[in-house]
Amino acid sequence: MTGVLTPAIVRWVKLSLWTLLAGATVIIFYTWFTMLSPWGYTAPDGLEPIDDSRQHRLFVFGTLRSPVIRWVVMGRAGEQMPATLEGYRKEALDISPAPEAEVHGYVLTVSPRELSRLDRYERLGIRYERVKMALADGTSAWVYRRLAQ
Repeated sequence: MTGVLTPAIVRWVKLSLWTLLAGATVIIFYTWFTMLSPWGYTAPDGLEPIDDSRQHRLFVFGTLRSPVIRWVVMGRAGEQMPATLEGYRKEALDISPAPEAEVHGYVLTVSPRELSRLDRYERLGIRYERVKMALADGTSAWVYRRLAQ
């Protein structure tokens, strides 16, 4: 009897679809809550305010190299330019001084609002600090560095 949908198969298909829908809902809510909502992150006191009068250059070397992640966090992928940070090596989610090493990544030009959203994503003041660093081409850019645990 091929081609016949039994009640057990129909129940299994419905259950599978509801499970997929519930899982997708949880993922979407978590992404919104952690990256975009006004809740879930409060910047610690004492952080330097973002200069709202200009665009900012940001060197990215980890998850923010992904245009998809940037689109979710900033609302756009932005243009990326290849860049190198000399004298450092990448170690998991951070960089550490290493005189003969270099870290390859991208420089992004972001608005003050986008930088604020990126600060939230990186949990500025809780997990990361944002510091100005010189790149191999002689320009400078913000770089997120892990805070000591």
